[in-house]
Amino acid sequence: MESKELIALALAARENAYAPYSGFRVGAALLCKDGTVYQGCNVENAAYGPSNCAERTAIFKAVSEGKQDFAKIAIVGGLKDTKTFEYCPPCGVCRQVMMEFVNPKTFEIILWAGGDQIKTVTLDELFPMGFGPDNLGK
Repeated sequence: MESKELIALALAARENAYAPYSGFRVGAALLCKDGTVYQGCNVENAAYGPSNCAERTAIFKAVSEGKQDFAKIAIVGGLKDTKTFEYCPPCGVCRQVMMEFVNPKTFEIILWAGGDQIKTVTLDELFPMGFGPDNLGK
């Protein structure tokens, strides 16, 4: 699947974001190696701690349906009514969750800042020396 197609799915997921406190809406589209796509959005909570990011929502949806082989993820975010976007890299917690399921050297994270502004990085680039299953001999 092309990056632009995955970005479009992330933008569609962003429409479902529940962000009444920050107003910052994020959408993610996770591509499994078998071609299945799982979308996620951020879901905020008044207590903040129980909030969940779009990336983790997509990953948890996939895992809950038996998928664990992921190829790449597209992430888009910005204030609710924004017409301009900036790159929205995953937070540290999302990076740690990704480490659980992917090869950090090959897993692609696609970031979009509007128009043709696409940046693709690997998890290893965003999370060097990340702690994962290999550290526990798994």
